[in-house]
Amino acid sequence: MSDWRAPGSVREGERVAAPAPTVVLRLFASAREAAGTGRVEVAGTTVGEVLDQVRARFEPPFAEVVDRSRIWVNGEPADAATPLRSGDEVAILPPVSGGALA
Repeated sequence: MSDWRAPGSVREGERVAAPAPTVVLRLFASAREAAGTGRVEVAGTTVGEVLDQVRARFEPPFAEVVDRSRIWVNGEPADAATPLRSGDEVAILPPVSGGALA
């Protein structure tokens, strides 16, 4: 019996890796300025994977902003280990200064 397989076929017992979920990354304030966009679609299984990808995609000032920022997933605080599902929204919220004058 030959070992020929059709492209894309799987042998019995082999595991097929599911594609990483695609999430929407929302960038605010200085993160948006550093990236040159306010929204990016990225694939990743955790917040850490997504952040690593966008740090590599954009110029170094962007990574500096991310390192100082708070990260939220679907409106809840998150960290690098937070798991992601397709359609999740990851927000990068840099610190802001200033305020209203009294």
